[in-house]
Amino acid sequence: MRPDGRAPDQIRESTIELHALPYAEGSALIAMGETRVLCSATVEERTPQFRKGTGRGWVTAEYSMLPRSTQTRTERDGRRGRVDGRVQEIQRLIGRSLRAGVDFDHLGERSIIIDCDVLVADGGTRTASITGGYVALALAVGRLREAGLVRHDPLRWPVAAVSAGIIAGEPRLDLCYLEDAAADTDLNCVGAADGRFIELQGSAEQEPFSREEMDRLLELAGTGLKRLFELQAEALTGAG
Repeated sequence: MRPDGRAPDQIRESTIELHALPYAEGSALIAMGETRVLCSATVEERTPQFRKGTGRGWVTAEYSMLPRSTQTRTERDGRRGRVDGRVQEIQRLIGRSLRAGVDFDHLGERSIIIDCDVLVADGGTRTASITGGYVALALAVGRLREAGLVRHDPLRWPVAAVSAGIIAGEPRLDLCYLEDAAADTDLNCVGAADGRFIELQGSAEQEPFSREEMDRLLELAGTGLKRLFELQAEALTGAG
């Protein structure tokens, strides 16, 4: 029995609230179970040095956790004087994942910065950040199109992410914190809406996992991603 009574192939109850921040070009508050992440997209009419003069844009991401998003207080990065290694890894994952869905030739020479701030952490914060971050990105791109600043849609396909893992020998989809902490195998899957995978992050916490177990986790991830793409589409359809 899972902590919240879900079936092994069922994602947590999930919602996406649009325009959670009034000043951002795009914003979304995503909730997956108890996990909540506030995602915003900021458009800047400049690019990193390596993109200057190319006519091509850029998308990058930053990620942080509020001090009491967890059961015990997490110290802010600024107080430590450095960016935590885990934070760096996660924000690079978010940036890579979202860039995979963008045609930078159509974006023009500008940047879109995706900020993902975890309000409540109960497992799957990186995957929720990617799923919600794409919605914020899509809203920002919509603003650019409405303003006539881009002629063609630079978004190639929706991007979402979900976790899967093996707990006590059972493959499960979309792990909450208690499951994640007890998992023998943990896999984070980033996918495109056409069924292809963008990035896979998997590790065996205890015993190595078999090819058959890996295939089962990917099958579960595909089920979860399909539902998340539906959730994104439902949210964005009503964006106007």
